[in-house]
Amino acid sequence: MIKNYIKIAFRNLWRHKSFSLINIIGLAVGMTACFLIFMYVRFELSYDKFNQNFDNVYRLNTDIKSPTEVLHWNSASAPMGPALQQDFPEVKANARLFGFGFLVEYQNHRFQENNIQFTDPDIFKIFTFPFVAGDPETALKEPFSIVITETAAKKYFGDGVALGKSLRLDGKTPVKVTGVVKDVPLNSHFSFDMLISTSTMEPMKLINMKEWGNFSNNTYLLLGKGYNPANLQAKLPDFLRAHISEDQRRRGYNYDLFIEPLKEIYMDSFRGAPVNGSQSNVYIFSIVAVFILLIACINFVNLTTARASERAKEVGIRKVVGAINQQLTAQFLGESIIICLISFVVSAVLSVVMLPLFNTLAGKIISQNIFSHGYIFILFAISVIIGCMAGFYPALVLTNFSILSVLKGKFTTSVKGIFLRKGLVVVQFTISIVLIVGTIIVYNQLNYMRNQSLGFQQDQMLVLNTGGDSAVIKNMESIKNEFRGVQGVLSVSGSGTTFGNGNGVAYSEIQSVTGKMQPMNMNLIEVDFDFISQYGIKIVAGRAFNREFATDTTQAIVLNQAAVKELGYANANDAIGKLFTQWGRKGKIIGVAQDFHFVSLQQNIKPLNFRLNPGNTSVFTLKLKGGNIHATLAAIESKWKSLVPQRPFSYFFLDDNFNKQYQTEDRFGKLFMYFAVLAIMISCLGLLGLASYSTLQRTREIGIRKVLGASVPGIVGMLSKEFILLVLIAAVIAFPLAWIGMHSWLKDFAYRINIGWWVFAVAGVLSMFIALTTVSYQALKAALANPVKSLRSE
Repeated sequence: MIKNYIKIAFRNLWRHKSFSLINIIGLAVGMTACFLIFMYVRFELSYDKFNQNFDNVYRLNTDIKSPTEVLHWNSASAPMGPALQQDFPEVKANARLFGFGFLVEYQNHRFQENNIQFTDPDIFKIFTFPFVAGDPETALKEPFSIVITETAAKKYFGDGVALGKSLRLDGKTPVKVTGVVKDVPLNSHFSFDMLISTSTMEPMKLINMKEWGNFSNNTYLLLGKGYNPANLQAKLPDFLRAHISEDQRRRGYNYDLFIEPLKEIYMDSFRGAPVNGSQSNVYIFSIVAVFILLIACINFVNLTTARASERAKEVGIRKVVGAINQQLTAQFLGESIIICLISFVVSAVLSVVMLPLFNTLAGKIISQNIFSHGYIFILFAISVIIGCMAGFYPALVLTNFSILSVLKGKFTTSVKGIFLRKGLVVVQFTISIVLIVGTIIVYNQLNYMRNQSLGFQQDQMLVLNTGGDSAVIKNMESIKNEFRGVQGVLSVSGSGTTFGNGNGVAYSEIQSVTGKMQPMNMNLIEVDFDFISQYGIKIVAGRAFNREFATDTTQAIVLNQAAVKELGYANANDAIGKLFTQWGRKGKIIGVAQDFHFVSLQQNIKPLNFRLNPGNTSVFTLKLKGGNIHATLAAIESKWKSLVPQRPFSYFFLDDNFNKQYQTEDRFGKLFMYFAVLAIMISCLGLLGLASYSTLQRTREIGIRKVLGASVPGIVGMLSKEFILLVLIAAVIAFPLAWIGMHSWLKDFAYRINIGWWVFAVAGVLSMFIALTTVSYQALKAALANPVKSLRSE
């Protein structure tokens, strides 16, 4: 019997090749898209789970408080971690991470390494970083010890032994390789190429490890298994009071500590991390995956039930000879599963082919192949489940035909069946229209962020990073003069950082509108005399730094309008001449700069101040002429090699670097668009099949109408209007759903577009055009057919 069922299933597939092909292709493409999204979502949700202590690791965070704001930082100060472990036995281990960049040398190999972390020996007790060589217990106990990844070991030592060799930092500090670990997994919220013992920092004079007010490191704590972290959280206020002196609190060191589970850092933390995910994007892609699969299943149900009349006599005869409903249900479910298993094979091939491209679009390697982590078995299970779910209703319809009606030839498609098919088409196009609206809005928001005026000059700005090289900083002015002489260079300035690269934050006290000194935590950029003018930053009150005023280097700052507003001044001119103290300096505000976007447009413009410090500007910015950029770059590189032979030539263009902040959103937008197009294509595929079958059922009617004088446009309109009405109903349902969903998505952006009526108009017209194009092909084909042939076939 089973053999007979399989034979009949394949006969039916072969007899109706076009419908079978539509079903198989639709399901295969739908399953492929759903499967790729499933792997992406699973990868996003797997961050940091490779750590054996995943459930017991917490990050120590700090809220820095002033009278006007609270800064939610993901960092702590150097003494906090060790003090917590000393005071509380429930803290089993602590490890701090201090990020630095150095020029690293070994023999004739020299590279600028910007992913170096100084850390404590307990890092390997807290996180799972398997050792290839060395002992994790002792690797970072001694000063001037370094643990490197396999990739770094290959870079410097090739296939040779790395253990025991010495590397040199910035040409002067030797460190000994005491361990080699496997590369940090991609699904980690932080990474490193090299780890250096924290006991090396004080000899190198990098940081004061006893300073409680310098929040420059990430601190991780390992708590005992089963311990309730809320108990430790409750003890942190008393811990701070015990360690922070009254004098420090009077000077503005007012903050709270919070512990955050490792499991929440990547996806759920509002405090951020070196690598952050997006919970909303995961939800959106999950919904899109369900939508695509739902559309593919709707195609299957629609086409199968539409063809029910062709199977009616078969069902009637089987029932007459003794077949019961359960057997017939098993037969038709089996046929459904066979189609899904064929689709599974096609989907597996498509997944293998598309995975490298999908990894590229996602910006990360979510998987090397579909056979890892049991993915292929998951895809197989999905196909069987789809076969059962999508085939259940058609099987129910087919097995409940009335034997007498069928065998008398009185069978007609039921009103319920027609209503269901129309309802499913409405659902398909509702989803498609929602995705069209979403795609338009996502594209326009990303385009808005990329093209919005930032308020400073960013085109043709070349940035050279010295890596903090003391020899370069010492001769900064003479080096700038040399670069000014290069043909194609219009101007040169220096700064501590550039826009979009993160800024320092300075604790300051500034005279407010009340006359009192108001504590503030402000973004800080240290600059030279030429920076503000070169970047085209507009001064709206007072003046910029000027070489004619000797006190500018020690007693002056320039604020932005956001800072002035926070101080309570309605007019920027009123802030000029007001007093400030900041990091050992005292002086007056000499200028107010117009607000500009120095970070991503996802954030509001925050208080910022410029501080003149030519002796601490480790970044050059060269403004270039348009034209032959390649020749200018070659000349700059040649000049660099002659002036700074000890450092590799490393550069980037400011606009490219600034736009890197939008990489996650850009990838999201591209993926969303591609999957939306896929969903629409699958919808069209189903509509094409349904229109084809509907036209086939009305062959005789079309022939009679043509004989009686009906025109081709009239017949096309008659066959198309039914589907057009369904699309209009779908649009009415889809528009409010799309508005609600995209309005919620846009809330994540401080600067965003307004959702205009034209978005829905375009989506409606586009969906109508897609439906018309799909249906009209079959309608036109039927309308142009010879009526003699169609009537003779009847």
